[in-house]
Amino acid sequence: MAKNTLLINVDIGETRVGLIAEGVLRELYVERRHHRSPVGNVYLGRVTRVLPGMQAAFIDVGLDRAAFLHVEDLQAEPGTEEEGEGNEKRNTFKGRRNRASRKTPIRDLLKEGQSLMVQVSKGPIGTKGARVTSHVALPGRYVVFMPTVDHVGVSKRIGNDRERRRLKEVIDSVKPPHGGVVVRTLAQGLTKKKLKADIGYLVQLWEQTQKAQKAVKKAPALIHEEPDLVIQSARDLFTEDVSEIVVDDRDEYQRLKEFLTLFLPERANDLRLYEGHEPLFDEYGIEEEITRALSRKVQLPSGGHLVIDQAEALTAIDVNTGRFTGKGGDVEQTILQTNLEAVREIAYQLLFRNIGGLIVLDFIDMERHAHREKVFKAFLAALKTDKSRTTALRISELGLVEMTRKRTRQSLGRTLYEPCFFCDGTGLLQSKETVCHEIFRQMRRERDSLPGYKIVISAHPAVCDMLEREEKASVAEAARRFQRRIELKPRNDYHVEQFDLTGV
Repeated sequence: MAKNTLLINVDIGETRVGLIAEGVLRELYVERRHHRSPVGNVYLGRVTRVLPGMQAAFIDVGLDRAAFLHVEDLQAEPGTEEEGEGNEKRNTFKGRRNRASRKTPIRDLLKEGQSLMVQVSKGPIGTKGARVTSHVALPGRYVVFMPTVDHVGVSKRIGNDRERRRLKEVIDSVKPPHGGVVVRTLAQGLTKKKLKADIGYLVQLWEQTQKAQKAVKKAPALIHEEPDLVIQSARDLFTEDVSEIVVDDRDEYQRLKEFLTLFLPERANDLRLYEGHEPLFDEYGIEEEITRALSRKVQLPSGGHLVIDQAEALTAIDVNTGRFTGKGGDVEQTILQTNLEAVREIAYQLLFRNIGGLIVLDFIDMERHAHREKVFKAFLAALKTDKSRTTALRISELGLVEMTRKRTRQSLGRTLYEPCFFCDGTGLLQSKETVCHEIFRQMRRERDSLPGYKIVISAHPAVCDMLEREEKASVAEAARRFQRRIELKPRNDYHVEQFDLTGV
């Protein structure tokens, strides 16, 4: 297998794409037939609620939950655009012209019942609906076309100043009179002809979207849909660093061949159809790697480990030395080595799991300032390979790093897993002893309403076993106190914390 490979596994109702970089699974994307991501889709939506206090509105775009739109994601009325003061600020805000100011009352721009064309910028996450913007951005392979702004930009990942200037001059000469263009990293070194063709395709796509909008009779309606995961991965992930694409479905192979022949003819021969008997991800050892990488406890090479807990408001990552005791008896060196190993694994885990939002990293406490600086610099260097925008604060005296990572879609863990129905997602259950004592308390509450001379306790077999053994004396005392005979009835279909009391 080539070191850098894009694997596309097409199964019944599900497509998975794995990016192998330097022989390691770096990124994994999952798309299911009934849960396709709406990110990038353009809708003609209907304003259902305007919230002046939040400077926001809810837009019905036809998804399960209404989408959220902030005033800054609206196009401004003429003369009210967000502007800077002085040349420096004007350049800073150049790409944001025609964007409403956060001070503009949202009721001046939107009315309930109004139709509005919006694009999904962030998919639904947890209980939150999608986030939308009225500033449409249509991504191509080499450029992003933004029909609502007049701006030319170049990806920050293209570090060569001379190449940045060249690309900007090329785009200035070929871009349409209305609309802006941002050059993607893949465009580095490209000719004017290829860039012009990519822009031309996106302009046609925008014209088709506008026609679809005019044809809509009643909002909400989908007027432009982003390509599915197979085409998206070929468009966005098949870079010069990736040697080949391997796909295990003949129909998708043909579709990808046509796409590459049209948009990337020089790479069409780097597409390969996998015809082995073993499933594709099994053949390349991906299934085991997915299981390892999504575990709560992730082992580090020297014997330390990470513990990753994803809560509603933030994700906490704890670093532990585990069984690693170091060499030579220098505790500080042991801690430093563990933290440096953790840095690389944390950067990988954030990217692989697509963890976003607020993240708190709990490194092992380091007494030496030089060690804290070394770990922090190593962490920033490891984050440079991440395409999502990240911000990290320096390591505190307590060994904590607070950081944020831009989140545009559900994390991989929440895509593949759901909260445990047994513990309701807490990861904890009441102990059997706790349940026993809760039964005694409930007996006291209900003793006057329970008829007869006998109380039947229906509970999980493990709880009944504890009542018969360890809590036998407590059961006898309860029978004496309540003047009732107590009978146990094990129920295999009961939750450990579930029980019923019946008077007979």
